[in-house]
Amino acid sequence: MKRFFLVVLDSFGVGELPDAYRWHDEGSNTLGAIRNHPNFHCPNMQALGLFNIEGVGGGVKSPAGSFARMAERSMGKDTTIGHWEIAGLVSPEPLPTYPEGFPPEVISEFEKRTGHKVICNKPYSGTEVIKDYGPEHMKTGALIVYTSADSVFQIAAHEDMVPLDELYRCCEIAREMLVPPHNVGRVIARPFAGEYPFARTAGRHDFSLVPPADTMLDLLKRAGYETISVGKIFDIFAGKGLTESNRTVSNTNGLEVTKKMQARSFEGLCFVNLVDFDMKYGHRNDVAGYAAAATEFDEFLGGFLSDMGEGDVLLITADHGCDPSTPSTDHSREYTPMLICGKGIKGGVDLGTRETFADISATVLDYFGVPKEGTAGTSFLKEVLK
Repeated sequence: MKRFFLVVLDSFGVGELPDAYRWHDEGSNTLGAIRNHPNFHCPNMQALGLFNIEGVGGGVKSPAGSFARMAERSMGKDTTIGHWEIAGLVSPEPLPTYPEGFPPEVISEFEKRTGHKVICNKPYSGTEVIKDYGPEHMKTGALIVYTSADSVFQIAAHEDMVPLDELYRCCEIAREMLVPPHNVGRVIARPFAGEYPFARTAGRHDFSLVPPADTMLDLLKRAGYETISVGKIFDIFAGKGLTESNRTVSNTNGLEVTKKMQARSFEGLCFVNLVDFDMKYGHRNDVAGYAAAATEFDEFLGGFLSDMGEGDVLLITADHGCDPSTPSTDHSREYTPMLICGKGIKGGVDLGTRETFADISATVLDYFGVPKEGTAGTSFLKEVLK
């Protein structure tokens, strides 16, 4: 029985890409920002070869896994196109962003369709926006619409003022109306609760663009394999190509679900996203929290590795960076790590720097013997199979 566990440590970059200057991300290095913090203790990832990756430094003599540094070919640094590229779909054009807020015609159409007034309409930190606009929202009931450096249309509302079902309805309307040239990558529901200064809740929900072409998920599903999502993978792909969805509320919950998947009998891909690295720590410039989250994952990894079956492969990677030590709270244009291991996988193979995240998709498809059929990437499976 063949099972492939693909785990995305959301935003776990390993150093700036050569074109980082285009995004004003010179000097960004997410792993570099956390590796010397006292909260960082990752012996299992170190043993697999995390620090042997090109440009990282401090590697072990005989890594238990094989490793590479992944370059992003798509034009962007956001969650959507990063995951799409991991799954074999390269995006040559960036998704639209709105550094001055959304055009008046977009906001007026949204107000007309939803029946709600809008306040804010600026790029904003998700925690700061509810502090600054939450009181006005509580008085008027107007929806807080904001964006960021990424291609997102975010809607925040207090759960006592706007029930979750109504907030989700408004998000669905936004997703329906945001078509080219305003085809943002994600519409995101951002509910909050409590008294001022308020707190965001676990009711976040992403309404993503449908991938414009088939990814490895579609090809695997068509070939009869299970394609199981854990975390926000289902949202990122708008459900396309997935046979099962398992939503999570935190990294801890995501790791619990992943462990349950390991104990279950299935044949196919288990695609996992651990969002707290990005959402709770990268965007909040919380170096200590990010380092602690890496340690939590590494502790989980020890048990997961010992329970891997003969046909199991584990691949760990990321979708972009989010350096918590820079003044910016946005994603950063970085290389990502790739660690691959399993009882049938060689240790110590240095795969260098890969030209695209899509090499992961090609490798997954190759493992299951499924033709690429138009997806991008070059498989490195033959180089790492025993």
